[in-house]
Amino acid sequence: MTSRIEISADHPAEDIIRRAAQIIQCGGTVIFPTRGLYGIGADALAPAALKRVFEIKKRPAHKPILVLVADMEMIMPLVRSIPPWGQPLMRAFWPGKVTFLFEAAQGLPAGLTGRDGKVGIRLPSHPVARALVGAVGRPLTATSANRSGAPAAAAVERIPSLLSTKVDLILDAGRLAGGPGSTVLDITVWPPAVLRPGAAPVDAIQRALDRLRPQGRH
Repeated sequence: MTSRIEISADHPAEDIIRRAAQIIQCGGTVIFPTRGLYGIGADALAPAALKRVFEIKKRPAHKPILVLVADMEMIMPLVRSIPPWGQPLMRAFWPGKVTFLFEAAQGLPAGLTGRDGKVGIRLPSHPVARALVGAVGRPLTATSANRSGAPAAAAVERIPSLLSTKVDLILDAGRLAGGPGSTVLDITVWPPAVLRPGAAPVDAIQRALDRLRPQGRH
């Protein structure tokens, strides 16, 4: 039976985070809160754990899963490089609402890169998500806790039992803000392209790009 533990959204208890991290480090899966929706966390670099997330969600194999990182150091082994406009954009929009698409480093699981050889990465803003990925010490899957194509859930009670009973632990931080998922921005090109509108307004991204335009031309 899946364990369910209540956790403070603002001040997550270290012992609860440690328990969840140990489950993930051993190849397990944990439902946890992100900024607006609940997600399924697993070790994104462990093929068996990643495969399990795809199976739980009934997610098509050709749809790669985005990842969460704890800091810039965790990004570097995942990407070939960071373009000149990448750092200013990350400073402007992280932690939080934008997932950036990078050229993926060689050897990443296919479930993270898809056919285009790119990987989506986000530094989360929610205290529980930040603490969890930091405690695991490896990138986590950043995919919503729903069956593929179904609505995402802002409360644990709204997660279908067909999904919630297949994970190892649920961290319940109460009702979240809801709303759209992260905006996905491809920064492998100039100008960067919004591939999925989401929580970060497109006009805010455009203003940031306008400030960087002279740098982007070089």
